[in-house]
Amino acid sequence: MPRPERPLEDGDDAVVQFATELRLLREKAGSPTYRELARQTNYSAGTLSDAAGGRKLPTLAVTLAYVKACAGDEEEWAARWRALSEGALEPEPEAEPPYVGLTAFGPEDAERFFGRKRVVEKVLERLATHRFIAVLGASGSGKSSVLRAGVIPALEAAGTTKLITPGARPMAELAKAGPVDVLVVDQFEEVFTLCQNPAERAEFIAALVKLKKVVLGARIDFHARFAQYPELTDALEDGQILLGPMTTEELRLAITQPAVRVGLRVETALVSRLIADATGQPGMLPLLSHALLETWKRRRGNALILSGYESTGGIERAVAQTSEHVFTTLSPAQQQVTRQIFLRLTALGEGTEDTKRRLSRDELDDDPDIDVALGKLADARLITLDEHGIDIAHEALIRSWPRLREWLTEDREALRVHRRITEAAEAWESLDHDSGSLYRGARLAIAQDWVTTHEEALSKKERQFLDDSSAAEAAERAATRKRTRRLRQLVALMAVLLLVAVGATVFAVNASRTATDERNTALSQNVSHEATSLRPTKPALAAQLSLAAYRLAPTMEARGSLLSTFSTPYSSLLLGHTNNVNTAAFSPDGKLLATGAWDKTVRLWNVTDPHHPIELPTLNGHDDNVLAVAFSPDGKTLATASWDKTAKLWDVTDPRQVKPIATLTGHTDKVLALTFSRDGKTLATGSADDTARVWNLADRTGKVLTGHTEDVVAVGFSPDGTTLATGSNDKTLRLWTAGGAELKSISTAPALIRALAFSPAGHTLAGGEDGGENRVRLWDVADPAAPKDLSAMAGHTMAVRALAFNADGTRLLSSSEDRTAKVWNVAEPAQPRAVLTLTGHTDIVAGATFSPDGRTVATTSDDYTVRLWDIPGPVVASGESDICRVTLTPDGRTLITGGRDGKVRVVDPAAPREVTTLTDHTKGVCGAAISPDGSTLYTGSWDHTVKRRDLAAPAKPVVIATREDDIDAVALSPDGKRLAIAGDKHTVRLLDSSTGQELAVLTGHADDVHALAFSPDGRILASTSWDFTVRLWDMTANGALLGVLRGHTKAVTSLAYSPDGKTIVTAGRDRTARLWDVRDPHAPREISQLSGHTDAVREMVFSSDGHTLATSSHDRTVRLWDTLDPAVPRQVAVLTGHTDRVLGLVFAPDGHTLLSSGSDDVVLRWETEPELVAKRVCETASPRITEAEWDRYFPGVAFQPPCP
Repeated sequence: MPRPERPLEDGDDAVVQFATELRLLREKAGSPTYRELARQTNYSAGTLSDAAGGRKLPTLAVTLAYVKACAGDEEEWAARWRALSEGALEPEPEAEPPYVGLTAFGPEDAERFFGRKRVVEKVLERLATHRFIAVLGASGSGKSSVLRAGVIPALEAAGTTKLITPGARPMAELAKAGPVDVLVVDQFEEVFTLCQNPAERAEFIAALVKLKKVVLGARIDFHARFAQYPELTDALEDGQILLGPMTTEELRLAITQPAVRVGLRVETALVSRLIADATGQPGMLPLLSHALLETWKRRRGNALILSGYESTGGIERAVAQTSEHVFTTLSPAQQQVTRQIFLRLTALGEGTEDTKRRLSRDELDDDPDIDVALGKLADARLITLDEHGIDIAHEALIRSWPRLREWLTEDREALRVHRRITEAAEAWESLDHDSGSLYRGARLAIAQDWVTTHEEALSKKERQFLDDSSAAEAAERAATRKRTRRLRQLVALMAVLLLVAVGATVFAVNASRTATDERNTALSQNVSHEATSLRPTKPALAAQLSLAAYRLAPTMEARGSLLSTFSTPYSSLLLGHTNNVNTAAFSPDGKLLATGAWDKTVRLWNVTDPHHPIELPTLNGHDDNVLAVAFSPDGKTLATASWDKTAKLWDVTDPRQVKPIATLTGHTDKVLALTFSRDGKTLATGSADDTARVWNLADRTGKVLTGHTEDVVAVGFSPDGTTLATGSNDKTLRLWTAGGAELKSISTAPALIRALAFSPAGHTLAGGEDGGENRVRLWDVADPAAPKDLSAMAGHTMAVRALAFNADGTRLLSSSEDRTAKVWNVAEPAQPRAVLTLTGHTDIVAGATFSPDGRTVATTSDDYTVRLWDIPGPVVASGESDICRVTLTPDGRTLITGGRDGKVRVVDPAAPREVTTLTDHTKGVCGAAISPDGSTLYTGSWDHTVKRRDLAAPAKPVVIATREDDIDAVALSPDGKRLAIAGDKHTVRLLDSSTGQELAVLTGHADDVHALAFSPDGRILASTSWDFTVRLWDMTANGALLGVLRGHTKAVTSLAYSPDGKTIVTAGRDRTARLWDVRDPHAPREISQLSGHTDAVREMVFSSDGHTLATSSHDRTVRLWDTLDPAVPRQVAVLTGHTDRVLGLVFAPDGHTLLSSGSDDVVLRWETEPELVAKRVCETASPRITEAEWDRYFPGVAFQPPCP
């Protein structure tokens, strides 16, 4: 008999009343037990009991599940929940919110500004050595907050600091600032969006670059406009800081610490949800801050809770929900003036996103409705009001409020006409109503035509301006009639004027072409940034946008975006399900994919070409949610499991005409999981009736396995079919014989095991945790009666929902409620490591599986989609700690990696496949060289040894040198006879590469030697050092010093010779790379400097023809430079894809394939030839871009789809 429910507390508390009503609903439904309700809802009995416990407001999802199970009205209860969430959770009116909402943090908010310490320190560090720097980032990345609440307070002790925004009159704003030690210019893009006077703009920029110290904050999509002002680009040559997305830990600080500071706490579940919602979303920081502010308003006691956040609409909808709520509380007249206020507050983009525009109060009429609207908008923190005027709180509002977007897109040309009228009226007034500033002719005609349909949008000032313009033109027209006779006498002059007109026409055509080119350049740059932001969620569209931007104008931004298209695993979207997609399975031949969803259907897809999947007929037969699907080993039968308490078998021999075979009944509750045995004769199922069943498919009888005390949510057969594993909500994992005898029960508390998978060899069992640390656990089950813990992989932040091994058992795939899937290297199960994270789904990733060939991963999600991922994508190799060295054999068939973990990995880059891991070094290996014939590998390590090994038998090394210091650099002469090594002792040593005999010791450096390189002819050895120099040594004279290269202002980290030996490129921690003419090694000279990286430059490599140089940096990018003329190098692309410092680089022998390695422990492959990437985009991207999408991203440009 079930235990009586705990009595509710007395009182009028709204949450208690809500719980009382839930209990009454359950009584009306016949008082089912909570365990019975749990079987209908996919929530545990404890969660449902808590929902009606009266201690806290349940989440909306739990509430609706409870109501549905009790046959209640879900819409009615959703409305009740929202009313309670918004009403019962009102704050104390006197409380000061810990979050600022949409507005940027100001200097007064420094104490509650968290999460950007690293960036602020970088700005201050750069400002100490540079007088002019810029902080660049996407709209919503937090630039203003970093400057106002981070940088300015930190500079207060150093002298006078002033903050300005340029506005429409930047010189006036600069004059107000007066003399200062540091000038901070926020929203620098306003010089392009609001300042309409080119002369004043140029004057302002010229004045800025002459100031003592300046820090600019600007949107990245305006960066290309900087190039129009050479003095600005010169000033910013190496003073640019790119503001990237926050890390998970930075987000956690930004979310929790403002609340902690005022004695509040943030519910752990809310923190996890916020991080999941915010991660990977471009421009989301103001949206996050607004959602936190609204959640604070709905707090319970001293806690910010998940239900309060959900009632705001979440990060993506909170701004729209608040805006819409305020708008609907206004009267019709107030709504009309609100529309005009926001249209005036927005500056329309020209090839860039729309931006905010500051509005002076006197631009608006004196109207009580306007005052009410402004007050309510300011109270909701959607706008800011101060002595300077009115501002939209943040540009994120422009992007996130659908109603405002609709207003802005209804008739953009009409809005531009109005804006020109506004600016002309302002100028007319500032000139004391000078008649010369009135409209006339075509401008007046356009304005009068606009007024016929937009009279209500005019302010009194604008109306007076147009009335006076009309009157002035009427007077001038009368005077013109008097002059007509005289004009007739000037006919002879017309011939001359005609010639002038022809010349003017030619000029106009050229000007038009220039304007078109400028527009195309701006669009190309802007769309490139948009494509980069879209890449995780809409990869096909992003790929085509990158290519289209490059075709429109091959800007550096477009080339970089295009070449970075495949820097993360590409995925194709499968659309068709109308609810959460739970599960997926490939047929054994890999040609079919089956998916099951909450919409009660199973869908089949032809995935022979995974980039162009074809939907096949839908299977309808289940009466409820389909939770699991599996193909039989021969591929002829599909099994499906459903909440309708059944499993079904389908004949899929002809997937276009699927036939039902049988329905397996016997479970008394939802069927949650199923799996076939290897021989296909047996099917195992798990159910919410606390049992598993093993079905003999010959007679379709089932043996019941009892022992679990709660839902059996996971089942898995060992490959030999002798062992069955089951996982349950009772937090145990059980192993059974195929006959049903229990072999072992393992407690998995505090987590339950939600997913199970046996390795192909059957010796390893993987289990995915739901709860606890949400790890992936591995057990050795060679003896299933005595399983042993092998390892546990942490990485997911929420429950693990699915697991699958690839065919050879070296990779394990996991999916999670944290919206990601991960691929793990489990070749050594006791030492697994993550090699790939798949991001792009916008909700829980419920299902995940490998294709039989391991080249495709299918994931399913609660976002209603299925994705097919190219695996391993760009990842060629992985490691466990910073991969600091990559090198290829001359034929490009073997890749060697070295890392700080001391392991050397031999990789087949074509497969890609790790051939072997060498563990004989005991410390980091960052020095490696391969003999010219590709047969011998030399490695230098921080364990003070140099080893030689035959690549045919690399596990048998020979130690050829031992030193007293760490060895950082190893270089082999072109003839393979001499080996140069260097490290901490300031010296370079030359060795006989065969015997290790020391041939010479080269001294002269005053600090550690970091890199070495022989000239192509072997006559010179170059070395770099932390003493800021590069030295050239004569190899024909036993290492005599030839020359010294001086110029870097910090440690020189690496160098490379051009293929012709005439040029050396060096890289430094001063964030520069420098090109040197070394044709005369006695008098080397610097010929050019490469600036652009925002952190230390780490490695460089020339392509085989010497025309392209690649550089890597701690700023997480790889940059490509055209070095056809080394004296005038040109940056052509920035490659993004690494998530940490980029360390190693190597070009493949083909001259266009580039490999890079980094502190993110992976080696990525890049194609640097744009046309080859373009070809892949068109082979891959589906569906094709539509005309509507084109018009959205390329307004005013004729539809030119980049792929046929």
